[in-house]
Amino acid sequence: MGSVKQARDGAVAILTLDDPATLNAMTPDLLGGLAAAIAQTESDPDVRAIVLTGAGRGFCSGQNLKAFEVLGSDIVSGVMTHYWPAMQAMRTCRVPIVVAVNGVAAGGGFSLAMAGDMIIAARSAKFIQVFSRIGLVPDLGSTWLLPRLIGRQRALELMLLNEPLSADTAHEWGLVRQVVDDANLLSEAITLAKRLAEGPTRALAATRMLLDESEHATYADQFRREIEIQADIRKSDDALEGRRAFTEKRAARFTGR
Repeated sequence: MGSVKQARDGAVAILTLDDPATLNAMTPDLLGGLAAAIAQTESDPDVRAIVLTGAGRGFCSGQNLKAFEVLGSDIVSGVMTHYWPAMQAMRTCRVPIVVAVNGVAAGGGFSLAMAGDMIIAARSAKFIQVFSRIGLVPDLGSTWLLPRLIGRQRALELMLLNEPLSADTAHEWGLVRQVVDDANLLSEAITLAKRLAEGPTRALAATRMLLDESEHATYADQFRREIEIQADIRKSDDALEGRRAFTEKRAARFTGR
């Protein structure tokens, strides 16, 4: 899968960006490998959650400028061809994705971290936009994702001033769920992913989809859309099991089906 390593811990697939010499800087190979790895894990019914992290001292340092020419002269076409599939795969994955950020998440790496469902950060983690420092605008979905996570004003400050955001402040602002010691990052991320994996993962993925859709919907439209999805989800094995467990006063045993 290119520069992405895969491992398993029970129902959790662990995907690791694996180019530590560049702090896992983005290349078509890296992002293509990530898209392919997500597709492969999605095809395995025994995978119920994913952890995404980076090898070495950083999560992802953003675009690898040495590989930029691979995108071609048409930058829009190049990015949509080589980078969009990975970001789209994360936003539409059939199972939850926990992102474990170790060290720096810069530029496009910041965008990549936000594309997951929940972020756990090591105490060493730093989030930085970078783009305006080199005369560019934020990309890879950053202007859509960041203000929805921390609000417009804070997002604008990070984008205009390029001030690094520490793990603790990221937690205070609601960007990350939890801050842990560096040595415990992967184990804590796997623990969270296992908790999600035990849930009704089909319903969890549909919940993410509804939240994304709500950003552009009226209250009335979203009200109806929720019921439309509910009418479908309630026929699932997990929904039937959930109702049986409630009636029988026991914990539900979900299968993701």
